[in-house]
Amino acid sequence: MAGVRFIEVGTEEAGQRLDNFLLKHLRKAPRPLIYRIVRKGEVRVNKGRAQVSQRLQTGDVVRVPPVKLADTPERVTPPVAQVPRIEQAILFEDDDLIVINKPPGMAVHGGSGVSWGLIELVRNARPLAKRVELVHRLDRDTSGAIILAKKMSVLRDLHQQVRDHQVTKIYWALVKGQWPKARTKVEQPLRKFNLPSGERRVEVHPAGKPSLSFVRVLADLPNASLLEVKLATGRTHQIRVHCAANGHPIAGDDKYGDAGFDRWQRQQGMTSLALHARLVSFRHPKTGEQVTLTAPLYPDFDKLLMSQRINQKDVT
Repeated sequence: MAGVRFIEVGTEEAGQRLDNFLLKHLRKAPRPLIYRIVRKGEVRVNKGRAQVSQRLQTGDVVRVPPVKLADTPERVTPPVAQVPRIEQAILFEDDDLIVINKPPGMAVHGGSGVSWGLIELVRNARPLAKRVELVHRLDRDTSGAIILAKKMSVLRDLHQQVRDHQVTKIYWALVKGQWPKARTKVEQPLRKFNLPSGERRVEVHPAGKPSLSFVRVLADLPNASLLEVKLATGRTHQIRVHCAANGHPIAGDDKYGDAGFDRWQRQQGMTSLALHARLVSFRHPKTGEQVTLTAPLYPDFDKLLMSQRINQKDVT
């Protein structure tokens, strides 16, 4: 087992998340181990404690501790049978990036009890791509458009666009009850906390981070509303908590939802979270052209709306 290493971040690694940086330099380490050593403070950035989601900058010095890998399992290769599922979900692809309509229930990466996720599938399906990295994330139960970069230069450019609010992300959500049409903005600070079990949750709290969602009612159902939500900030569980905190939880939400409303949803044949990343728009880092992509609903969400005589193609 090697000793402590101090690694200076180069220009090619600038903008990368700390967890991805560590996965590169601790090649056989599983993601849960990476999270653990960061959480325990064994990893330092410029001598200070760090977060796995922290973005590294050129010149940062990362303390990488020695880790024992002999007893850790090898990384799991995603099932080959899953690759066609991803191929069919591609919305856009070129030599620089790929945009996928992520299925509901699929994690974006392995870890926390999940051996593989979307990123492992794409890397397995595109072995000739030097680097495939997530530009942003979606909750495991959220479906829809997600961007992955194939080059570090593209990743850095898109991350900068995200920071500059130049990437548009629009979601569809089916919520309980009738959302007031006059309520077009939800501006409530959000704070992360842990339940006694250790499970992560998010709540509206005065000490939380500023969070802003723009909301528009697309359609009214007898006991629900189909909403379009545009994010001005991208906090964890932002749409789910903003909807629930205002008395309109999203259908199928096992963390912030309503049991009675979820029973109605299941009776309509849908068991997954009714939250879908419907549209993403960004400037292509290489061509400069604006790329706008719409992700079709997955069948269970679509069938539920069709049962209420709502055709996704007619919703504007």
